[in-house]
Amino acid sequence: MTTLAPPPTSSPSGGHRAAPPADGGFVARGRRLFTGPAEDPRWTRPALWAILLAATALYAWNITSISGNSFYNAAVYSGTKSWKAFFFGALDSGSFITVDKPPFALWVMGLSARVFGFGTWQLALPMVAVGTGSVTLLHRMVKRDFGPVAATVAALALALTPITVAINRDTNPDPILVFLMLLGAAGLFKAVRTGRLMPLVWSAVAIGFAFNTKMMQAYVVLPAFFLVHLWAAHGSLGRRIRHLAVATVALVVSSAWWMVVVDLIPASSRPYIGGSTDNTVWDLVIGYNGFGRIFGAGSSVGSAGNGASFGGSAGVHRLFNEIMGGQISWLIPFAAIALIAGLVLRGRAPRTDAKRAALMLWGGWFVLHYLTFALAEGTFHPYYVTAMAPGIAALAGAGGVTLYRAFREGSAAMGAPPARAESRAWGRGWVLPAAVAASAAWAIVLLQRVSGSGTLYTVAEIVVGVAGTVAVLGLLAGRFTRRDRLIGFAALAAVVALLAGPAAYSVSAATSATNGTNPTAGPSTGGGMGGMGGGPGGASGSSRTSGTGGRSMGEPPSGGGSAPSGSGTRPSGQMGGGGTQVSSAMITYLKKHQDGATWLLAVATDQTASSIILESGQPVISMGGWSGSDNAMTLAKLKSLVKSGKLHYIIVSSDGGQGTNSEIATWVKAHGTAVKSSAYSSGSSSTTSSSTSSASSTSATSSTGGLYRLDASDID
Repeated sequence: MTTLAPPPTSSPSGGHRAAPPADGGFVARGRRLFTGPAEDPRWTRPALWAILLAATALYAWNITSISGNSFYNAAVYSGTKSWKAFFFGALDSGSFITVDKPPFALWVMGLSARVFGFGTWQLALPMVAVGTGSVTLLHRMVKRDFGPVAATVAALALALTPITVAINRDTNPDPILVFLMLLGAAGLFKAVRTGRLMPLVWSAVAIGFAFNTKMMQAYVVLPAFFLVHLWAAHGSLGRRIRHLAVATVALVVSSAWWMVVVDLIPASSRPYIGGSTDNTVWDLVIGYNGFGRIFGAGSSVGSAGNGASFGGSAGVHRLFNEIMGGQISWLIPFAAIALIAGLVLRGRAPRTDAKRAALMLWGGWFVLHYLTFALAEGTFHPYYVTAMAPGIAALAGAGGVTLYRAFREGSAAMGAPPARAESRAWGRGWVLPAAVAASAAWAIVLLQRVSGSGTLYTVAEIVVGVAGTVAVLGLLAGRFTRRDRLIGFAALAAVVALLAGPAAYSVSAATSATNGTNPTAGPSTGGGMGGMGGGPGGASGSSRTSGTGGRSMGEPPSGGGSAPSGSGTRPSGQMGGGGTQVSSAMITYLKKHQDGATWLLAVATDQTASSIILESGQPVISMGGWSGSDNAMTLAKLKSLVKSGKLHYIIVSSDGGQGTNSEIATWVKAHGTAVKSSAYSSGSSSTTSSSTSSASSTSATSSTGGLYRLDASDID
């Protein structure tokens, strides 16, 4: 009987470590955590740890000064005061109205705040964690199919995506959305490799939780998921279809459970569903956070306000414009070329080929997101595109290594017939240099747009130019001279050239104040569209100021009404369009005369309410939701609240305010008692706008409207 001897262990000079003892043990397992598997090159795990450390540093730099999105911050704070508000995702602890998103991201931040206390770093910590976790997940998935070099490049590209750095330093739900989508991709890949059902079910559950983070945006990747499993998974066609059917059931259940529970609860026993037109989550799904985002206000299912774009006009060019280009487009030329070439190179592989399946998944991820974001006519913020970053990064790593191997090995290594090998090798020899040249040239264009914005960008432009030239010339010279070391050096130069620009923008995002409601990275390159949006926003696409009026959200609001620790100017609730400001002196007055009411005040919009909630620590009613157009408050409901003693104060304006029901404004002025400003202010108290848009800020002038007091005796 003949036995085969085990292969010799690679020597240290070969870049691999000797295999550990078979019995292992706790110490050995702990060592492998930091050094990686024995079969990996010795640099692999240290490189990953370095990338994760860099990502964490970018996302968490000066974490205590991160202001975040005051809209979501207020909802998280309210959830720490009331489990009812926590479950529904209510803006206020009295649970009058919800935010315009499902609550899973709020739950994550809320649990952190309940454990560690409410404050800046407590809310930012989960976002930093899931941001770094996304980099880890992507590295693991790419490494399994394309090796450590591809995984390292992909992880580094994701970590340095400028808009990803910006949003991971915020309290918007997108970092959690991306992490859950990557968990879904990990489950899908395992199901494709093994042909087993449960990994696919868990993949569907992860996407279901992503749905409960940001609704329909989580489903953008589903066509790619379904296609990859149906095409590439092991097992018969019937088995694959049955598995997809079961996974679809899991997807529906994990997506819809919260919606079904909330919509089954009588409207009188729960908050109004912010952003909906009929006070149901289902309407929010298909309208405000669904088709309304794609087709805008003109859609029959879109809701008012769903037409504001903070990233430029819709069109296939949108992600390359002056606002969006520096946020996400750096590697798009390379990723697109790598995707097409990679699929061609794997064209004759078996149906279940793992590499082709991975390219299909990451390519679908990239293309579907690109088309969705580029062509969407509804509300669009630059930070939405962080969801497409994993697809671009994976293609940069996996596709880049695929092109590199084809470049070095020629078509013979890809299984082409010998008679055609020479011609195919010649054609493939131009793809990698062309891809590098295209992305390097585009990076220079992007950096030229911000020339004069600082030394950082000038240095980045020089690095891109020099490294890109070295990379392209080195690849071509190495190809013709057949010098592998020269090709390897040129490939390293290509990585530097392609990531120098994103790195400059990422450092800027980590070290500069970021707009909490509309975060972007890098210098200002375009104004975008200001005004009201269909979700948290209200600032220009390139604004680099805090979304909370320049203040940082520090400690929990105190009972005495003082501004949170570390704040600059005090926040003021401003009813958009109404011209009535809410000063700290007014808030102090309202708390002193609250007289046991559940809500401190009723105002027109979420922006105003959220600022007052964070300042006062008390629940505040937003009568019209984010844009002021929600029908959350009716005259009958207002009378009921006043009669029961749950509300005494309301702000109205001469025109009813933005989105405020004019019937309510007329009735309040006729029956309420106007509170003169002299009752709470000597005229020296400072006031600032809670809105981040310049239009709203300048509207805060005098008004014939103002603060009114209502009591049960005022009800007819």
